[in-house]
Amino acid sequence: MKFHNLYIHTNGSSEIYQKITDLLAVMPQEEGEFDIWTYQIVTHEEDDYFDFINAFLDLLEPNFEKLENLNIGKEDITIWLFYEYDQQCSMSFNSQEMKRLGESGIAFNVDCIQKKN
Repeated sequence: MKFHNLYIHTNGSSEIYQKITDLLAVMPQEEGEFDIWTYQIVTHEEDDYFDFINAFLDLLEPNFEKLENLNIGKEDITIWLFYEYDQQCSMSFNSQEMKRLGESGIAFNVDCIQKKN
């Protein structure tokens, strides 16, 4: 399984958390706390490729200024892939999405986690 996450660090305010939800128009993963707004898409090996970097940037880029108005800077945003694997952890990303990600100033993290049998 792959867990594609968009994290936005907030000031812990439920009001800011809700404003992010309204602004991005997607439902975050409910965690009970308001420190990190998390939007997650889970995919399985048999699923078609999910272009998560471009999908998340499509949500963010038109809203950078509005997020700044909420005191949320690009340094408060992370795209994070958790990849659960059996035999080998191997992945690739195309140059265009890496270029777009780099130009956005958004952090990108990858964690490979061996699946427990």
